[in-house]
Amino acid sequence: MILYQLSNKAQHTVGQLINKIFPGALILMYHRVNETNSDPWSLCVTPKHFAEHLEVLRQYGYPLHLQQLTKRLKDRQYINRSIVVTFDDGYADNFYHAKPLLEKYDIPATVFVTTGGIDQKREFWWDELERLLLQPGTLPDLLQLNINGTTYQWKLREATHYSEADLQRDRHWQSDRKPKQAPTLRYNLYRSLYKILQFLSVNERSKLLDELAIWANAGLVGRSTHRSLSNEEMLALESGGLIEIGAHTVTHPFLSQLPIVSQQDEIQQSKDYLEKILGHPIGSFSYPHGSYTTETTSIIQEAGFTCACSSIVGKVQQHNNFFLLPRVVVKDWDGETFAHWLSRFF
Repeated sequence: MILYQLSNKAQHTVGQLINKIFPGALILMYHRVNETNSDPWSLCVTPKHFAEHLEVLRQYGYPLHLQQLTKRLKDRQYINRSIVVTFDDGYADNFYHAKPLLEKYDIPATVFVTTGGIDQKREFWWDELERLLLQPGTLPDLLQLNINGTTYQWKLREATHYSEADLQRDRHWQSDRKPKQAPTLRYNLYRSLYKILQFLSVNERSKLLDELAIWANAGLVGRSTHRSLSNEEMLALESGGLIEIGAHTVTHPFLSQLPIVSQQDEIQQSKDYLEKILGHPIGSFSYPHGSYTTETTSIIQEAGFTCACSSIVGKVQQHNNFFLLPRVVVKDWDGETFAHWLSRFF
């Protein structure tokens, strides 16, 4: 067999042709609709930009519920240029900021809720870490933690003092940047602790965050701007039928790092909780951190879900596995930038 290597221009032309013939569907991944002064994981889209996104979506495609898209895939119906809006985690701003705009533009959405965060006073752990380390104030110079028998030590030096002006200067820092690009040692500390905390058990992580809060002379009650949904807010979010609720585990773990029994508990308990509160079956699931194994997808199916969203980047086509549906992450772009980005897919 002879393989021909296409030029970049030819590849682009072929790609455009394929998009026109088989444009497929697109599942968009959001997390929050809010304005914050620090967003190291790019989770927030401002209400103004989200409204602009929804206006663009009406022009580019056909918004659907995730369950509607799944049904069309099963029935082998036309899905081209279908667009599904999804939110991961279950932040309260999904109700207060996202829902009114979704209703205004009559665009359905699916919100995947981490049930362990419902009605809790504490923030998600990655937000709590950001609150303790990256907000204005003064911290001790030395931090020493014993984690699973290993002693870790960090010195902040000149980064012990951090002003509001410093925060405004650094507010666009992203956690995926190289360590040398960190504006102060606080940001390197944040990244180092995140890498350690992410794979700990819930109890171990909470204990360390408690220690960190004492070290930082800060309280444990989270910011109202960063909290999760309450049960009442989740019920109100779903009311009206425009928004469907999906499961996102109990504690938001890396499922691939857990024993099968623990994975089953995380998945089944989140489904059971939501069904008890909402009073109807829950068919949609989303993998926290995009983490899964072959066994995980089997557990999802056995639990009675009809589809699951991954973090695999791409468009949805007829041949896709219903339990590994690809998605694309949306960032805090203005409407023009979002439209240009979206046009690459369609």
